[in-house]
Amino acid sequence: MNIDTADLVVVGAGFYGATIAERAAAEGFRVAVVEKRNHIGGNAFTYVDDATGIEVHKYGPHIFHTSSREIFDYLSRFTEWTPYEHRTWTTAKGRVYPLPINLATISLFNDRAMSPAEARAWVAANAGGIAEPANLEEKAISLIGRPLYETFIRGYTMKQWQTDPRELPADIIARLPVRYTFDNRYFNDAYQAMPKDGYTPIFARMLASPNIELLLGCDWHEIAPARPAAPVVYTGPIDRYFGRRLGALGWRTIDLHLETHEGDFQGCPVMNYADAEIPFTRISEFRHFQPQRPCGDQTLIAREFSRSAGPDDEPYYPVNLAADKALLRSYRALAATEAGVLFGGRLGSYRYLDMHQAIGAALTAWRRHLQPHLQAGVPLRPMADEA
Repeated sequence: MNIDTADLVVVGAGFYGATIAERAAAEGFRVAVVEKRNHIGGNAFTYVDDATGIEVHKYGPHIFHTSSREIFDYLSRFTEWTPYEHRTWTTAKGRVYPLPINLATISLFNDRAMSPAEARAWVAANAGGIAEPANLEEKAISLIGRPLYETFIRGYTMKQWQTDPRELPADIIARLPVRYTFDNRYFNDAYQAMPKDGYTPIFARMLASPNIELLLGCDWHEIAPARPAAPVVYTGPIDRYFGRRLGALGWRTIDLHLETHEGDFQGCPVMNYADAEIPFTRISEFRHFQPQRPCGDQTLIAREFSRSAGPDDEPYYPVNLAADKALLRSYRALAATEAGVLFGGRLGSYRYLDMHQAIGAALTAWRRHLQPHLQAGVPLRPMADEA
């Protein structure tokens, strides 16, 4: 089997692409999965470091969480789980605070114990009365007040997005919860866990069907026929699919600098660095993501540096400025003319998707569009699941 004889071609072996491929193969369809990298798993790829035996998240930490029983049950077919609730910390002006911002953070910031009512009143007094936030800065100030914004958010955001927070959309900051309790879990979801064997074995099991052929280290744009006989699920950057003919969308990428140290380096999985003068955004220490595993005398950390992505970089996150949104509308109009192609995933839809959201979107796309198309020849509507 190859792309000329497959019933379905999936470009990209991350969670969106792997879910589509697994569902199609389970129903007997022949699927060719084309992946530019030399491994499966997309940005969720993990590997075990030979020297330390520690599982490394090659493209940054991935924490599985969802409130969808359907998504949790689906992924549970391919892995056992280790209970894990993510908690992070931040260093600001030489002090350490818990994140996300909660009652402990606010109390520590004010150097006194505060009740929930006192903390709410203090935040409200510093929130500036912004009724309709127009950008990230205004949204953050309306949620937590200017003092907390200036200390914990502004410098970090500048480093993370390489963009003034006043130019970023307000919805970005909505992902960070604010609590007036001492609950410092990063996520509220009902299901929070780490895969017992790591993420890469999940993908290996999802893609193990004899109906799936993996083409690794293969760039779709170098091998794509002018008119593929089979429908295509494309999960790469939507602007690259069209050769960036209308211009390049804004993307952010990260550089991870791995270091080996003796013993426990920082005592937690993730430490953010809020001060603008510190060049990296955070440090991940991988041994703390699987604390039940035995650890030796050494530890592995990754300093994370964020920057704008160039044309040859691996894009991680859409920047999504006003100009990007306008350009995306034009690319979606082009996508609507691509018969037999469905664009999905974080890069194909130009949306920030967590792992569970990518899986959920793929399951929906399979049921609504791809399954009817493959079974009965129903026309495949481009971008329908992401519009």
